[in-house]
Amino acid sequence: MRILLVCHRFPYPPTSGARIRAFHMVRHLSSYHEVTVASLVRSQAEADDAVGIGKYCAAFHMERVHAPVQAMRMLSRLPTSTPSSFGYFYSASLDHGIRELLARRSFDLVLAHSSSVAPYVDAVAQVPKIMDFCDMDSQKWLEYARYKRFPWSVAYGLEGRKLEREERRIASRFDACTVATPAEASTLAGFGTGTAIDWFPNGVDSQYFAPAGTPYDPDALVFVGRMDYFPNVECMQRFCADVLPRVRLVRSATTLTIVGADPTRDARRLGRLPGVTVTGTVQDVRPYLHRAAAMVAPLNIARGTQNKILEGMAAGVPVVTSRLAAGGVDALADEHFLVADTPDDHARAIVRVLNDPAERQRLALAGRERMLSHHDWGRSMQRLDGIIERCVARRAARRP
Repeated sequence: MRILLVCHRFPYPPTSGARIRAFHMVRHLSSYHEVTVASLVRSQAEADDAVGIGKYCAAFHMERVHAPVQAMRMLSRLPTSTPSSFGYFYSASLDHGIRELLARRSFDLVLAHSSSVAPYVDAVAQVPKIMDFCDMDSQKWLEYARYKRFPWSVAYGLEGRKLEREERRIASRFDACTVATPAEASTLAGFGTGTAIDWFPNGVDSQYFAPAGTPYDPDALVFVGRMDYFPNVECMQRFCADVLPRVRLVRSATTLTIVGADPTRDARRLGRLPGVTVTGTVQDVRPYLHRAAAMVAPLNIARGTQNKILEGMAAGVPVVTSRLAAGGVDALADEHFLVADTPDDHARAIVRVLNDPAERQRLALAGRERMLSHHDWGRSMQRLDGIIERCVARRAARRP
């Protein structure tokens, strides 16, 4: 088949959650089909790196956008019913390029990754279409509203309601819709659009994130995640205020390393606290994972699958996470990772790992085995193959 895959972020290099999922879709589908990728880049450096996708697909189309222009597009949508985030990912040049691709070539399937790019292919009617929401972004924005102060709480709430309405409309315009977890599928099904809904999980490169076999620091904790991303900053602020002091009462030498690109001013301030280091951008997160006795992921705002948890478990590092973040991982609490709800629960779970090397080893082995069996990209892509096959067959059956 000839497949057009439209993404909101260029899927190469696969260095962040959205890019990783899209990249593996491109790489897998290109093994059996002719895949054309269309997406945006935001700098010349990003454009230079993005051409690497050429090794994994038949063709690609990129358009560069500029931050000030995209910011204006966001603001212009504030008084309208269109989500502002759609303005951030809109480019007239990309829209024109996709229209030309569809007019010039005969595609058998259109696959849109993220609701933000749905407008580019919304009007396509002659080709089967799949919308991969991955996560239901509307619910994330509505959750943000609970944590933000006025007037931002109002702005995030409004954007969430706009997105929810638009997600419902988008779902009704596609032949099938997919997400990353059963929980997200349940949310989407609650919209009652009647569209076929399925899910395929995010995976992890368990070979790349293999255990190093080197000694670890028995007092070292690590958190991994972009530090210009509000849920990551918020959870680290709470963790450093409410959990880390409790742990250090029991083990005074405990340290926390926060590894993540582009830390905000609030994130950098955490580096002033006793035992806390904020690294900023690093070339490779694996040495930080391998050095740690445990990885923490105490997110209070989380949708879908947290790739950071998959990577930690694949690296053979015990993970202590919040119940909300654990919901996107196909693993069992206490068997493969530890799940906590309150600051006291988090502190007890962390001390349990730090104080007991045998327990740490048990969780390290069990967590990695679970990633190999339940979060393998190959198995995930097999699910996607089935979704595509059923979607195309349904469309064919409806033709006169």
